[in-house]
Amino acid sequence: METTCVKALVTGKVQGVWYRRATQEQALQQGLTGHAINLPDGRVEVLLCGRPAAVREVGEWLWRGPEHARVTHVEFNVVETHAPDDFRTG
Repeated sequence: METTCVKALVTGKVQGVWYRRATQEQALQQGLTGHAINLPDGRVEVLLCGRPAAVREVGEWLWRGPEHARVTHVEFNVVETHAPDDFRTG
């Protein structure tokens, strides 16, 4: 099975609006691993690893986020990394 990992930096009103938890739920529904962590500058870093189609689908969802989020920009980079065993938030 082909696996890809993508790191996304999400900008906007994405902290304090359940963005990380909602991202975790979306990722787990698609069978992805990775993380969603708050950055000191107000962005959220998301690592998505798994089937390319699932990574793409959750990547598209990152632009919407949960109800109270207001995403203004998402920057994606394909990364070469060992895929984690789970999806965590921090």
